[in-house]
Amino acid sequence: MAADEKHSCYEGVYASSFEFYLEKSGEHKAMLQHVQKILPGEYQRIGAGKSSLDVLGVGSGGGEMDAHMLSLLQSSFPAIPITADIVEGSSPLIDKFKALVAKTSSLQKIQFTWHIMHSEEYEKQVKAKGDVKKFDFIHMIQMIYYVDNLAETIKFYHSLLKSNGRLMIIIEAGNSGWDILWKTYNKDLCTCEVKEYRASTEVLSCLKSLGLKYEEHSIPNSFDITECFDPNSVTGERLVSFMTGRDHFHEFFTPELRASMLELLRTKCSTLKDGKVFFDSTLSCIMVHA
Repeated sequence: MAADEKHSCYEGVYASSFEFYLEKSGEHKAMLQHVQKILPGEYQRIGAGKSSLDVLGVGSGGGEMDAHMLSLLQSSFPAIPITADIVEGSSPLIDKFKALVAKTSSLQKIQFTWHIMHSEEYEKQVKAKGDVKKFDFIHMIQMIYYVDNLAETIKFYHSLLKSNGRLMIIIEAGNSGWDILWKTYNKDLCTCEVKEYRASTEVLSCLKSLGLKYEEHSIPNSFDITECFDPNSVTGERLVSFMTGRDHFHEFFTPELRASMLELLRTKCSTLKDGKVFFDSTLSCIMVHA
């Protein structure tokens, strides 16, 4: 999971361990493979007949995913000017994103506007203005866990879409390993930044209640968590600490709770293959129509 940052325990884990997690899980690679298949067709529909294109990234982090998606959009419409508004609460991550733009020649042609604030702050700021900027493509990748009100957040960002625009939400899939772990131990894990764990199930239910049209695409992914079951493994400790949103898994939880969580991880959240334990980290990509 990524972060629309307000900083508490989960954010500390994010700051120190997220890149390590990405390396081990292959999550960004799985997402990139998916968006490279689906976005060219979506971009053609979104951009048809338009003389400019405006993109909004919410909780964009260090910009790794944004850079690929914006480059893909630019290659689809090389002669059309593109703007990108970025909403991200972490100044260090915005700095990382700016450094990425500075060394990527294609991105330097895009006009960026940086909003160093959380999603709710951006929403309040926009609502306070009379002249609201609308967007052709809005993406919220791995950040919907951190908003206070799911329905109001989706309604707000959907209201910012131009005609034929798309809102893309990427989130952990319902009944994935993440979903099973965090909902089983909701009272133990949802005590810091994530107050209410959400997966695609909750987002789809919300979209249906709002009467919005959408398509859902599965992004299969799994990764090896075998070392999480070795108490002497530094890699295993870092990984299971990130997965439970704590800096030190073995120090934070009681022996009984640790054993229970590890048993769930092994038996309900994962599959066994060649003596190794592979965690199901399947994602859901939801394309919401304007």
